[in-house]
Amino acid sequence: MIQSFDSMNKKLVASGRRRVAVAAAHDEDVLLSINEAATLGIVDPILIGHRKKIIEAGDRCEVQADKYEIIEEPDDIEACNLAVRLIRQGRADAIMKGLVGTAYVLKAILNRETGIRDGELLSHIGLFFIPKINHPVIVTDPGMCIAPDVTEKKHIIENAVKVAHLLGIDEPQVACVCALEKVNPAMQATVDAEELVRMNREGKLTGCRVGGPFALDNALFTDAARRKGIADPVAGHADILLMPNIEAGNVLYKALAFVCDAPGAGLVLGASAPVILTSRSDLKEAKLNSISLALYLAAEQERRKVKW
Repeated sequence: MIQSFDSMNKKLVASGRRRVAVAAAHDEDVLLSINEAATLGIVDPILIGHRKKIIEAGDRCEVQADKYEIIEEPDDIEACNLAVRLIRQGRADAIMKGLVGTAYVLKAILNRETGIRDGELLSHIGLFFIPKINHPVIVTDPGMCIAPDVTEKKHIIENAVKVAHLLGIDEPQVACVCALEKVNPAMQATVDAEELVRMNREGKLTGCRVGGPFALDNALFTDAARRKGIADPVAGHADILLMPNIEAGNVLYKALAFVCDAPGAGLVLGASAPVILTSRSDLKEAKLNSISLALYLAAEQERRKVKW
């Protein structure tokens, strides 16, 4: 099991560089993070966009952008389409959003004829190494699905479980996080949790063990679960935190990153390759970690010969 982003990067260096297609690459923060990843020896960037703007952005942040492959495409929307095309052609292993609206990247991914949608649903994860917890924790969904119903939550779990497996967690423990630990018909998240547990027990949601509803403390810490008298085997051992909605997911994601200083990364799942959609507010380290995570998952998929 991967225990840190440093160990992830060491494995990536040993396995060889992979390619990230950066759409509309004239973004200083993106150039800084992709350059750092290249310096570590884990990536060969493909910078797509207006060549002059890319080089000027690199000059402003002291990155020599023209030492990397640059594909001229002055139209930002077409740059997104081209990044997706490189994935389809096997010329890139992951996509990263540059200075372009997220909607344009998603539209290119979801295009029925030329896109790379590969699953039932696009969803977002945050992967964190939390100081008090001795294993990686996946938070989902902090950035894509606004108010998922129980069917969408099933697909969100399935996407996260694929990541957990590639990280070396054979049977990830999935905690359905709510405001309390009992099913309350007035609180839909608890009703959904009960249904997801049932799906898991009936073999309709596989590759993991699902428990809940849990409050956050008894999902992560055995002492908290014990004090509440919760006997569920997932309690205190969660590898994946399924959040009830995007507000809860986003708050937890940012609390871990900014308040707790937990090293983290974020990815969009459900395409045929990892998609790096970092926020402008994300820390520089988080952008680098997101590149590392995307490439590590791509490398593990290739090594294990499994479908992403």
